[in-house]
Amino acid sequence: FIPMCAFERSEKGMEFIMGSKDRLYADIMAVHPEVTGSCNLVIVKQPDNSTVKFVVDCGLFQERQYSKNNESLPFIPANIDFCLVTHNHVDHVGRLPFMVNKGFAKEIYMTETTAKLLPLALEDSHKVLRDVAKRQNHSPLYSEADVSQTMRLIHPCKYNETIQIRPNIKATFFMNGHLMGASSILVQISWEGYETINLFFSGDYSNKNMFFDVPDLPDWVLELPLTVVQESTYGDMDSYEVTSCFKQNVLKCLEHGGTVVAPVFSLGRSQEILYEVKCMQDDGSLDVNVPIYFDGKLGIRYTMLYLKDGLDIKEDMKNFLPKNLTFVDKANRDEVLTSTMPKIILTTSGMGSYGPAQVYIPEYLTRRNSLIHFTGYTTEGTLGARLKEAEVGTAVQIGGTLVKKYAQVEYTTEYSAHAKADEMIDFLKKFKKLKLVLVNHGEANTKQIFAERIINEVDTERVGILGSGYFFRVNHEGLIKSLSTKFE
Repeated sequence: FIPMCAFERSEKGMEFIMGSKDRLYADIMAVHPEVTGSCNLVIVKQPDNSTVKFVVDCGLFQERQYSKNNESLPFIPANIDFCLVTHNHVDHVGRLPFMVNKGFAKEIYMTETTAKLLPLALEDSHKVLRDVAKRQNHSPLYSEADVSQTMRLIHPCKYNETIQIRPNIKATFFMNGHLMGASSILVQISWEGYETINLFFSGDYSNKNMFFDVPDLPDWVLELPLTVVQESTYGDMDSYEVTSCFKQNVLKCLEHGGTVVAPVFSLGRSQEILYEVKCMQDDGSLDVNVPIYFDGKLGIRYTMLYLKDGLDIKEDMKNFLPKNLTFVDKANRDEVLTSTMPKIILTTSGMGSYGPAQVYIPEYLTRRNSLIHFTGYTTEGTLGARLKEAEVGTAVQIGGTLVKKYAQVEYTTEYSAHAKADEMIDFLKKFKKLKLVLVNHGEANTKQIFAERIINEVDTERVGILGSGYFFRVNHEGLIKSLSTKFE
């Protein structure tokens, strides 16, 4: 937490921070301390002394040091009145069934496309958690029945249509380029005789996506007095710092007779890299005779949804699969592993810690002419992050074995579905009456860097950093005060 005084434009401010007695306010806290495990808790206090409690997302922690946090929630799920979901990534939805298992039984609101994608994500998440629990000799976080019950609570929403969730609370979902079905969410809290509190949750934000066009936010939103909860995954990097290296590295590896293993996220990144490979074929840089393999049941199922359902994909992007592509499963995986010819293997999971990547990475990590190319963010504690730290010729533990690293291992952010710092700053500048920005969803140091940049470059009265240690109490004017969290 950063004290508010660190971000004051003047020495005033602190007078009203501690002095307001407004009876319509919202307390906001981020359950997650850094990047994954996204869950924002909001407690609305109304003038009749009633409260409404809701959460925005409820995801799995993927950082090793926070894995124990998956086993509990710092609130009573049965007391939560509703849930909003920004998008279908496991670090945002992976604990919804756990919340249901612990007593949550109210509505879960999300976009129509996210509602189509969510069953696949939760089924896969349950299988992964079940297998991990079996190896570690404890019970899984939730059951198939919890997944089924979660799906019964889903309320699909159209973009740009305002939903009246409670008599005094409404929400509107706006298209977000981060992912198919992703949204930013405006929550408006009203009461007769009081100014409306407008909370805008950016979600994991991007202003572009190769599969669909991202419209600008409507003017009526930009004119509202707002508290914005803004993600900061790449809050310490500008867009000009991103270098395009995937294509160059892949072609160089193939020229030397090697195999490329590209760990990809099942939803979004898999389909983007398939399209990138197709473009390499189309421009003649990649021989169409080079075999392309795609392994990962969930990624393949999502790809089939892209092809068959449409999911609002642009017409000119519906033909995104490369030639000479083979989908891989257990039946033909050994053939791929034993093949010595140059090839490209796309495999889940994107951070390398789960799925078929656990088979391919140990196999090809020992081969000097191979390339393992991560195509997205690798959080601390994952195999992808550990490979980055390992020197060539040193041993890396994968599963229960030690494997020496000889292959070339590369990383790129060129396909990142997160906006960079300068793009997020430009996004925040569009809001005409920005009262408060609360920075979340980033590593601790990154959130600090980005918060300082916001206060220096954006016309906002306050900037705070969300975490699990403090509630930020806000009204229509932004910050009232901050409070230490106490859970009983």
